Amino acid sequence: MAWLNSDDNFDPDMLDNSVLGIGADLTSHDSGFHYHQKGQLLFSQHGCMRITLANSVSILPPTRVAWIPGQCKHRVEMQHTVGYRSIYFDQRVITQLPTQLMILTTTPLLTEVLERIALSSFTTDWQCGAPANLLAVCIDELTSAKEETMTLPLPADYRLSPLLEMDVLPPLKEAATRCGASEKTITRLFKKETGMSYQQWRQQWRIIKAIELLAAGKKQGDIAHRLHFASDSAFITFFRTMLGESPRTYMKMNHH
Repeated sequence: MAWLNSDDNFDPDMLDNSVLGIGADLTSHDSGFHYHQKGQLLFSQHGCMRITLANSVSILPPTRVAWIPGQCKHRVEMQHTVGYRSIYFDQRVITQLPTQLMILTTTPLLTEVLERIALSSFTTDWQCGAPANLLAVCIDELTSAKEETMTLPLPADYRLSPLLEMDVLPPLKEAATRCGASEKTITRLFKKETGMSYQQWRQQWRIIKAIELLAAGKKQGDIAHRLHFASDSAFITFFRTMLGESPRTYMKMNHH
């Protein structure tokens, strides 16, 4: 395991290890777009990360883990202090996971196993003994973990670009005005570009933004106001409808 400073450059492909763990406390960090040959499990002890691909953005709160396959070009951003953890795997070690980005739920067992692997020495022999058993448990837990819909497809049409730069997304009528197009055109473009209606896309954007703000320690009332909900209870109802549980329950560590 290597403990990194915020300005350190680490290239996992420069090392032959089949499994590599790194950790860091990072604040306002932006990795820029990059890729590596090794697959990557990305998670945090605290704080939230945003993962951007060419055509989508995903949110990674501390109760979830991201699988980023090898050769997948991505960018990781952190606006607040994050207890960053990353485990890199030779492609031959994990063949059970897919070739696209996934956000997965964690269990107390998976959380503990990931932390132990991330903090393991670079000289660990992962092919025998306790380390091999730990790795087997990790892979078993990952392959049975539930995938989360924490990804927002990004429209590429230039007419929709004003919306991507807004801090709070407005209802359809105002969105159409901002883009200089009719509501019908905005609706058609979103369906074509993202497979979602504007309202569906806006709701997904709001839930991702809400999780970012919760992970940053913002109060539910402040989030409700910032995201233009009529009341705290309206925000909590929205959150529960989208994710099946209250904001407070969702953000608890060691989430089942």
